[in-house]
Amino acid sequence: MTLTTGKMYQVIDAEHKQRGRGGAMMQMELRDIDTGNKVSLRFGTEEAVERVFVEDKSFTCLYTENDTAFVIESETFEQLEVPLDVFGKAGAYLQEGMKVWLQLYDGRALSGSIPKRVACTIKEIHASTKGPTVTPRYRRALLDNGVTVMVPSYLEIGEEIFINPQDDSYIGR
Repeated sequence: MTLTTGKMYQVIDAEHKQRGRGGAMMQMELRDIDTGNKVSLRFGTEEAVERVFVEDKSFTCLYTENDTAFVIESETFEQLEVPLDVFGKAGAYLQEGMKVWLQLYDGRALSGSIPKRVACTIKEIHASTKGPTVTPRYRRALLDNGVTVMVPSYLEIGEEIFINPQDDSYIGR
């Protein structure tokens, strides 16, 4: 969406508010597309906001290098260089050959997403500090992509597990 100032924002959260006898307003949390900064703004009923239409496209990740992902569209073989921060914290889980989805505006990636279930290999497991307990124990494990997650204590180094990249939670093996 764009405001009358000409800046483009992505809506993160929106809430409609009515104050007593006053007019209605929208309280919105927005992310500036150019800078990535988050702002919280209020809009009255008289303010003009223009909706920007984005194109959703599917791509395949070729590889990542430094802070950039190189992706290709399978139908047109169009290649894009996309900053990893477009994917948020899920960018750490990008792998070669992974199918990703990008929202594009004027050929520029605004946001991206990856599958909800990603396969990773346990590279290192930190020793548990507790003794035997009745409740299931979890311990920290370092994955092949450098992310640390909590996994059940019965898992060993070298095992392939599935992780939810949205919240870094263990799904299964």
